Amino acid sequence: MKILHTSDWHLGRSLYGRKRYDEFAGFLDWLSFTIEEEGIDALLIAGDVFDTSTPGNRAQELYYRFLCRVSGSCCRHIVVIAGNHDSPSFLNAPKELLRALNVYVVGAMTENPEDEVIVISDAGSEDKDLHGGIQDTSDPGTKISYPEKTAIICAVPYLRDKDIRMVEPGESIEDKNKRLVEGIKRHYAEVVAIAQQKRKAMLQESKTNSPQPKIPIIVMGHLFTAGGKTIDGDGVRQLYVGSLAHVSEDVFPPSIDYLALGHLHVPQCVGGNQHVRYCGSPIPMGFGEASQQKSVVIVDFGPQIMQGDELIKQDSQSKDHDPWILLKKVPCFQRLDRIVGSADDILERLQHLIQKESRAWLEIEYTGSGITGNLREMIDEAIADSSLEICLIKNRRVVEQVISTIEQNETLDALDAGDVFVRCLDTFDVPEEEREDLTASYNEIINGLLEEDKNAE
Repeated sequence: MKILHTSDWHLGRSLYGRKRYDEFAGFLDWLSFTIEEEGIDALLIAGDVFDTSTPGNRAQELYYRFLCRVSGSCCRHIVVIAGNHDSPSFLNAPKELLRALNVYVVGAMTENPEDEVIVISDAGSEDKDLHGGIQDTSDPGTKISYPEKTAIICAVPYLRDKDIRMVEPGESIEDKNKRLVEGIKRHYAEVVAIAQQKRKAMLQESKTNSPQPKIPIIVMGHLFTAGGKTIDGDGVRQLYVGSLAHVSEDVFPPSIDYLALGHLHVPQCVGGNQHVRYCGSPIPMGFGEASQQKSVVIVDFGPQIMQGDELIKQDSQSKDHDPWILLKKVPCFQRLDRIVGSADDILERLQHLIQKESRAWLEIEYTGSGITGNLREMIDEAIADSSLEICLIKNRRVVEQVISTIEQNETLDALDAGDVFVRCLDTFDVPEEEREDLTASYNEIINGLLEEDKNAE
């Protein structure tokens, strides 16, 4: 079984007002080609398909066109879970129709955890044969022979606070965090236990007593693990109130053969475990990610050694059924460049880009010692007749001077909801000893608003 793990597409996301549909279309075309080129059997999309809960028509068109195209390829199965940016009801709305294309969608935690466990094989899907086998099981005495390419997918979506934690009167922030983590751990344990039971039953029903191909348990999730790497400006927001909601690796059962995570945009493994991994976002979500090499993850449970961009081999103690993991580099579809420095540094860098005939989008931050009031004019003149495009200019010296008075040059683009709240606390001279509880309560309200499913009836 050969799977491709991707996540955090954020279709519809803009950058300082600039639409990015050409980048999204370029990535999805490349991904379709890669699936065919690599002979992928199953595609896993680990959340944040869209950037908002109410995506526009063009974002939806890209999504559905891609699913239709890939469903007719060598890729027999596509599994999609919702992330914290997605609307569960919006993703779930066409799920029955998409099942006809072997596309499985899990938008929210289900009442029955078994609904999040999907058996896939090269012989068909769990919908067509409840066991994923290749023989008629109407006769109770019939034994099943399972194809070599069989896997069990635990499609766990983003677990919302209200789904996994009961509110208790008078509970502290620490109590809330503890119950959140306990709820997450309990749900993963329940789903993986069901997968293990299915695997055991499948092997017991096997046609012969000879050794059967390993049936891997592959788990999907969308959450923030402790120690996870983020980058300033990547748009990754806190999922729950408090740092304890960054779950540790021991939340996940040890029987998982591969854990496909979404939410963090930096490609990384968790706790040094190569089989527990974030694939990262496929395109930079902001200028903080501009220099980062984006990738998708190809996981092969077959015996062959994969060739490609970067092969990650398990350690010498690993078992024969451990997967081979390949990071497949994603091309850059729109270059982003961040320029920081004095006026001379900025102009020199601009000239270098112009000489290379760059078409980059630029974020420029002036950090020189003096106040330069005509910075914008200097930059506009320098890039005239070039293909460079300025997205944002930050003049730190001017901002520092103005913030001390009326902050009239500062825009909301440079602030998030937390920054605005801190300004309010400062304005009303709220004492430091009161700020922790107020901030925690405020963050809980904001998270509740962000998790509200606007499409639900």
